[in-house]
Amino acid sequence: MITLAIIAITCIVSFMAFNNPRLMNDLILWPPAITRSREYHRLVTYGLVHADFNHLLFNMITLFFFGRSMEGFFAVRLGALGFALFYIAALVVSILPTCLKNRNNPSYRSLGASGAVSAVLFSYILLAPWSRIIVFVLPMPAIIYAVLYVAYSIYMDRRGQGNINHSAHLWGAGFGLIFTVLVRPEVLAHFLSQLAQPRF
Repeated sequence: MITLAIIAITCIVSFMAFNNPRLMNDLILWPPAITRSREYHRLVTYGLVHADFNHLLFNMITLFFFGRSMEGFFAVRLGALGFALFYIAALVVSILPTCLKNRNNPSYRSLGASGAVSAVLFSYILLAPWSRIIVFVLPMPAIIYAVLYVAYSIYMDRRGQGNINHSAHLWGAGFGLIFTVLVRPEVLAHFLSQLAQPRF
């Protein structure tokens, strides 16, 4: 239910912001507003708005398929709101490096739930690295996708071109892995044992 609630809230706010520039400006990550005006809510609300429908759709579909599995995982150790806490923390942690780097850059903006969604996806990959996922109609093992995803994000982040915040993807993925292991340390041994038993 928490996953569906997050999706519903994100979709409602995103659709409202598509046609309301003022709302978009109030919620989007704009680092100077945080450093100068202490508008700390932007560290979370930027994840509720998206650039366009395709951006929103991709993030929410990914969250729908993997969030439900991870919701139960975190509920066992952290309670009913465990997944919500994980997701909100992922939003903040994934964007902090970008925010600090651009704290005095008035022209920088960032939006979208991709960093938190990456955290959810990589948390899931720790539990089921050889599960098959569909990437642009192409099926592949989750661990293979993870390697390609990280390599691509590092490459694009170093190039520094385009409007996609690849840094947030990487930090989100890293947070998902670390937080999951901290919550349940035995997951790491499980992951390593699964890697030793490849299933294509």
